Amino acid sequence: MMTDIISNLAVIHARINEACRKAGRLSSEVKLLLATKTVAAHNICIALRNGETLIGENKVQELEDKYDSLKTIPHQTHFIGHLQTNKIKKVIQYADCIQSLDRMELARKLHKQLQQEGKTMEVLIQVNTSAETSKFGIEPAHAAAFVKEIAGLGALKIKGLMTIGLFSAEENKVRDCFKLLGKVKNEISGLNIPGVEMKELSMGMSGDLEIAIEEGATIIRVGTAIFGKRIHPDSYYWNEAK
Repeated sequence: MMTDIISNLAVIHARINEACRKAGRLSSEVKLLLATKTVAAHNICIALRNGETLIGENKVQELEDKYDSLKTIPHQTHFIGHLQTNKIKKVIQYADCIQSLDRMELARKLHKQLQQEGKTMEVLIQVNTSAETSKFGIEPAHAAAFVKEIAGLGALKIKGLMTIGLFSAEENKVRDCFKLLGKVKNEISGLNIPGVEMKELSMGMSGDLEIAIEEGATIIRVGTAIFGKRIHPDSYYWNEAK
């Protein structure tokens, strides 16, 4: 397993480097986030000890369960799943960034809890670019207004946008999702909202990272191509309405 993970990481980094070269971008502009849902802590440790520094979890319980096993290895942890408001207190204990901020109730409660604890939290706004009811995320047309509304919540440090995109073999449909996120980013950037940064675009996974990089991704989320296939396909785990 150790050899497989290290070999798979090399393949993914080679893909990222080649995609950046073709897109005329620097490889340093794109961060690899290890999507570690259902991945055992000892396998995550293999990747972290091989130089990786960024992981993402979908479930607060997994964040908590793996924390002690990973805490001695320097890395950052992003929460990339749908966050329920009753899990806020726990998630801010373990995550460095929340990539799935998508509604006002969550923003206000998160801000309030962070204030009570004297903390701040980096966040990305999740945008539903595929218009699928199975996915969470704010509608693209409402994203700018949402950012303007929560920009005054000082405990939330808005750093960019995230999308899951469409699970499809049709490249043009996948690309349209990523293009739309870039359009939303440009719209928000143009508003020059105080305290709001649009430096991160978290989009693209194992099967479509090249397209995402072409369309401006700064964070690529890869799990199965590094740690091996899960019991169910990615679309099952990302069907957040379940």
